[in-house]
Amino acid sequence: MTPVTTRPVPAARSPYFTRRAFLGLGSAAAVGLALYAGEIGRHDLVIERRTIRLKGLAECFAGLRIAQISDIHFMEYTEPFFVRRAVAEINRLKPDIVLLTGDFVSMAPIEKSRAVAYAPMVAEILGGIECPHRYGVLGNHDWMVDGAAVVDAMKSVGIPILHNENLPFERDGGRFWIAGIMDALSWESDIPKSLPTHAQKDREPVILMAHEPDVLPAVAHYNAVDLMLSGHTHGGQVRLPFLPPLLLPPLGKRFVEGHFQMGRTQLYVNRGIGAVGLPFRFRCPSEITELTLQPA
Repeated sequence: MTPVTTRPVPAARSPYFTRRAFLGLGSAAAVGLALYAGEIGRHDLVIERRTIRLKGLAECFAGLRIAQISDIHFMEYTEPFFVRRAVAEINRLKPDIVLLTGDFVSMAPIEKSRAVAYAPMVAEILGGIECPHRYGVLGNHDWMVDGAAVVDAMKSVGIPILHNENLPFERDGGRFWIAGIMDALSWESDIPKSLPTHAQKDREPVILMAHEPDVLPAVAHYNAVDLMLSGHTHGGQVRLPFLPPLLLPPLGKRFVEGHFQMGRTQLYVNRGIGAVGLPFRFRCPSEITELTLQPA
């Protein structure tokens, strides 16, 4: 009689185990992503270089370089060492002008009293920018915390804040204008008031700082601004593959990052230094912009 051999029947795979393994893998990936976005992505700092050609720019300004930073959100969640690093990078670039486009401090989740106290601290660090030509505007967080306190802190270190006003930048007989409007979300911005009356008559370029980029159509309407510099959007801050930016504020949903043009007015949107809402940046590094001006 031939012996009968039997093979053990493999145990059926448990669907519960498969699901648990999948969930565990997903959780691990989420934790890894959060760690990367919070520690590496949030502290990634790049220099974006652009050449901007302006009609009417005098030849004596050919090659003039402007460094722009924005949206520091000091202590929410931008640490002092990271701001110092940005200042060191700006000093290494040796720009002719430094423009700061708002949100030096943050309204939430920091208590307002603490946020006000942070204004002199971040101003002291920014005072280390060696370029003598430094100007800024307020952002919506600065205005919500205490606009006057932020203005005073910046002015104490030699950084004037332009409130619906302008000033000339002159060299070797040439001139262009630097202007700034009050934060648009404060309902106190006044574009016509910020524009120099001489510029149109003399055909001199105007560079306007405006924290929120989506005011571009309103600015372009006046046909008087050649270059507008903004921040506010953080470039979306978290940029997952195949998805639109996840975190975009009011007046920052249309022009998210980079270079745009509407009529006469060119716009550059800086991704900012800090983070807000969540201490994460993913596929959206912090930015220092170096703009080199050339006559058109």
